[in-house]
Order: sequence, then structure tokens, then C-alpha cells
Amino acid sequence: MAKVIGSVDFENEVKDGVVVVDFFAQWCAPCKMLAPIFQELGAELEEKANFIKVDVDQSPDIASKYSITNIPAMLIFKDGEKVDSMVGFSPKEIIKEKVEQYI
Repeated sequence: MAKVIGSVDFENEVKDGVVVVDFFAQWCAPCKMLAPIFQELGAELEEKANFIKVDVDQSPDIASKYSITNIPAMLIFKDGEKVDSMVGFSPKEIIKEKVEQYI
């Protein structure tokens, strides 16, 4: 299961390697559709990338910092720098292809 992190841990979690961050909310239907896909990819790519989640209602400061206005939104970080983003629901293959560009 992908770890849900908050403001305190965020910078530390994204500072090394490839990290995929799923910005979500409990009330968001497309976020719930994306959740099992995100979990599957996290398991498939666990040796190559870290998959974490940020609840925008619990950590609005992080969402604001990265201009997250629509969810679900995924950001890809490499060694602490944001390198890519995806907004809205995407099929597993599309997400995997995008993540693998940075591994």
C-alpha cells in the first residue's frame, strides 16, 4: 500500500531517486478509481521508484506549493526536483510509460 504522507515528511520522501506522488482526496471519485492502479504500479516498480500519496485536504500547503488545483494529480520527482506531472485519471500503461522515462 502506498504511504500517505503529510507536510512534515514530504521533502524528505521526494529528495532521493524517482518518486511518484499521487495528490488525492477521500471524496474524489476519480481518485478512488486511480488508487488500485497506483498501488499496482507501486508494487511493480518498487525496486525502481517510490510511490507515495498526499491528501490535499490534510496537506493543503503541499498542494498549494505545487499548484495542484485539480485531482487526481500525479507529480514525478527525480532527486528532489519535479520533472513531470499528470492531471486526471490515466490508464495504467500511460502512467507506467511516463514513470519509466525517469528510471
